[in-house]
Amino acid sequence: MIHARGLVQTFTTREGRQKKEVRAVDGVDLDVAEGEVVGFLGPNGAGKTTTLRMLVTLLRPTAGTATVAGYDVVRESAKVRRSIGYVSQSGSTGSFARAGDEIVDHGMLYGMSGADARRRGHELFEQLDLPGLWTRQPKSMSGGQRRRLDIAMGLIHDPTLVFLDEPTTGLDPQARANLWGHIGGLRSERGATVFLTTHYLDEADTLSDRIIVIDHGRIVAADTSDNLKAQVAGDLVDLEVADHAQVGEAAARLEAIAGSVEIDGRHARGRVPRAAQAVPGLLRDLTTAGVDLATFEVKRPTLDDVFLSLTGRSLRDAEAATERPELTDDADPSEPVPSGAQA
Repeated sequence: MIHARGLVQTFTTREGRQKKEVRAVDGVDLDVAEGEVVGFLGPNGAGKTTTLRMLVTLLRPTAGTATVAGYDVVRESAKVRRSIGYVSQSGSTGSFARAGDEIVDHGMLYGMSGADARRRGHELFEQLDLPGLWTRQPKSMSGGQRRRLDIAMGLIHDPTLVFLDEPTTGLDPQARANLWGHIGGLRSERGATVFLTTHYLDEADTLSDRIIVIDHGRIVAADTSDNLKAQVAGDLVDLEVADHAQVGEAAARLEAIAGSVEIDGRHARGRVPRAAQAVPGLLRDLTTAGVDLATFEVKRPTLDDVFLSLTGRSLRDAEAATERPELTDDADPSEPVPSGAQA
């Protein structure tokens, strides 16, 4: 469904009087098979949205090639747009038009008759828990309702490939969990292929068959969540001693099976291969040495551990740069926005 090779996107910025070229996407290769749910994961500024915008024809690639739903994103951009559903990060619904009118108008832009768009729209409202909201204005809806309405807009023409750009950003935990169920249903109930960009670790872990990690505009990993976690060297064993004076002894015992140990206050932490087998012996050694533990915890590797091992920094890096720099007149122009979508 998606095949890309060597995708590059450069922008020109200004630093005083000087112009500077920025590579937001730097040679991305990716493949997505029919029926997959793929999570495109990375911190803000990594190149997620810029890559997605090239795939949905909102940006012309500076270099490289890509086909989406069998069509070239440059030469056959109109066919790509007719074949996909796209839910942008900022949403695509107006504040004052009635929700049902928005849905019908959007469907008619894709060549549907008014009657078919209305019928299809009512079906989506039922499926996405939006009953009774047909005549409501989006401005009077909750955040979760508006995001489900955005998804209905992207599905009105029954696409087989759906792009979701940060679909749960800004939602409360209950609304996020509710929307996860609907996103999962796109594949299980509708047979759609889903390409999901997110910076939420739990979201990618829960929804995706496969995860692609991007950092600084380059793909740094692509595999299932379990396989990516298996690359991290062991489970994290966290020992908290009752007496601060014993933390050194606890660290020494842990180091015998972990290789390297970090001490933080009364905590000694280290990664232990096959921790389930090694921990019982460690606890016996600590008891023999007279070390009293306040707490003891074993944590399986997370996607954040994977990212840390790949890049040397946390995926939750709060100092990540913005996704797209301010452009000058010399930058590559964006393609026109697909009907119903926002740039």
